[in-house]
Amino acid sequence: MQNTDVSSDDVGAGYIPTNDEEFMNERQREFFRRMLLDWKNALLSDSKDTLSHLQTDTASLPDVADRASAETDKNIELRARDRQRKLIGKIEAALRRIEDGTYGYCDETGEPISLGRLMARPVATLSLEAQERHERAERIHRDD
Repeated sequence: MQNTDVSSDDVGAGYIPTNDEEFMNERQREFFRRMLLDWKNALLSDSKDTLSHLQTDTASLPDVADRASAETDKNIELRARDRQRKLIGKIEAALRRIEDGTYGYCDETGEPISLGRLMARPVATLSLEAQERHERAERIHRDD
């Protein structure tokens, strides 16, 4: 039996998945796993920076307008970090899908999600067509 495991060294910095390969082969799964882990680590690093920034005391600012501006900036930053927290959850779900072999396949149709879409949005769970149908249905219900 042949060993099909791909080490991270086999997916070098120059590797880009192509449509000429078997879809979601070991090499592609490793590529997306590394992409997702790098993205998650960058988000976690940013959140540590935010935490230290948010701990600065705005009450010591002498001007009321400066304090208000600093508080507004903190609120904006907190909302951004909340979106990133949700994104980290999606990244972790994508990593689990890589492990269980369902990564890259549309949740709705079971068909492969295009490599271009996965490169642009590695946490995608729907093919472009399924996503467009979903968004059209949302617009119709929202307009009611």
